[in-house]
Amino acid sequence: MPPDSEGIGSAREWIKRAKSNLARAKQPKTAEIFWEDLCFDAQQAAEKSLKAILIAHDIPFRFVHDLAELLTSITNHGIPIPDNIHAAAELTNYAVESRYPGPAEPVTEDEFRDALQKAELVVAWAETHIEEEK
Repeated sequence: MPPDSEGIGSAREWIKRAKSNLARAKQPKTAEIFWEDLCFDAQQAAEKSLKAILIAHDIPFRFVHDLAELLTSITNHGIPIPDNIHAAAELTNYAVESRYPGPAEPVTEDEFRDALQKAELVVAWAETHIEEEK
């Protein structure tokens, strides 16, 4: 577990938080909402789901937004990951830079739809994986 693993919550609690981020990402977009912010919620859903798997297996992890790092840690501990889940590593791009004004290109609706689909796959896979570990 992480160095401060006391009190970080259970795998199920992390999945609940992931589903909350996923639900926010699916809310109707108004003019005031940026696609980037909805993509951040999709990224967070995937991140929290991967961390839930790590928690379920007592695997230490750093508190990072880097989905590739989390996926690598899962793989390195002998947990097979379906190919379509590995594609979620691309969501890391929505974790920091795209949320702020600056050099990042604006996110399009198509990019958002792709991010949402990837996040939905990760959440569903993680939830199923954790259910199997009961």
